[in-house]
Amino acid sequence: MKHIVLTGGGTAGHVTPNIALIPRLKELGYEISYIGSYEGIEKKLIEDMHIPYYGISSGKLRRYFDVKNFTDPFRVIKGFGEAKKLLKQLKPDVVFSKGGFVTVPVVIAARKCHIPAIIHESDMTPGLANKICIPSAAKVCCNFPETVQSLPADKAVLTGTPIRAELLNGDKEAGRKFCGFSSDKPVLMVIGGSLGAASVNQNIRLILPELLKDFQVIHLCGKGKLDESLVNTEGYVQYEYIRQELADLFALADVVISRAGANAICEIKALNKPNLLIPLSAKASRGDQILNARSFQRQGFSMVLEEEEITDKSLLNAIRELYHNRQSYIDAMSGSNTIDSIEKITDLIQELS
Repeated sequence: MKHIVLTGGGTAGHVTPNIALIPRLKELGYEISYIGSYEGIEKKLIEDMHIPYYGISSGKLRRYFDVKNFTDPFRVIKGFGEAKKLLKQLKPDVVFSKGGFVTVPVVIAARKCHIPAIIHESDMTPGLANKICIPSAAKVCCNFPETVQSLPADKAVLTGTPIRAELLNGDKEAGRKFCGFSSDKPVLMVIGGSLGAASVNQNIRLILPELLKDFQVIHLCGKGKLDESLVNTEGYVQYEYIRQELADLFALADVVISRAGANAICEIKALNKPNLLIPLSAKASRGDQILNARSFQRQGFSMVLEEEEITDKSLLNAIRELYHNRQSYIDAMSGSNTIDSIEKITDLIQELS
């Protein structure tokens, strides 16, 4: 039996594509193990799937000054030692890495142990962790055609991002029942990401009284971001994080507001949901979400509103415009070429293992 080690963590976006691959890998007869950080979001998500999970030490690699910059390199070195020991013990045929800082020691240790590693880059430009991993990787799976052009030709493969199959099978009426919504108003779903998006949350809540005149609102606001004062507001439900019922909530949503993390927007596109993207500003990130959002805007899949442009009025107008023009976005998304990412990636895994 072939054995694969999956790795990735830090945010749900670095875990869900791995989760999407698991059913197909099981069908192909792979034994699966997972290496993540000791207490990252990935630990619970993977253990819930009954996949053997191994934690290693992980440090964040920052492009800015932080006192932890002095201690985190030692954590990464410790993580490398732990990863190398684990890989020698597990003896996998191949490693698949979805990114996040925990993957750096795993991918480098894989090369030292002569185990082929495939890494996946969802964003238009590789993040720092993946940049460090590229020299040690056998192949780099890319989500955007633009990314393939900027990477070594012998490594880069356009695969798209694996989407969890269950997301495509949501039940609209089950979602309506779960939220306690009526059928007389359209539904707006706001996704803040697994860590939440403070400014998006805040701005949505500021215009909530106006929004509720036209829409019912599902608000996935992130861990610790619930607003107790809005509990039991008619037509508005808020959740820190949803796993089980997410497919039903997507099926219920008429339009979606989201950050522009690559995994989130690929799921939205796969479901043909008209969407307004509010990318993380360049001040708060390396600007990858802005590039992702602009690519989707160019292709006619999304409306984009920069964080700096948000006012009560601009956000409300954008949502109304999105709903009014929703069919043009649905047509653009459903008419675009889609890659079967799961097949493409598992073919690569089979080739290298």
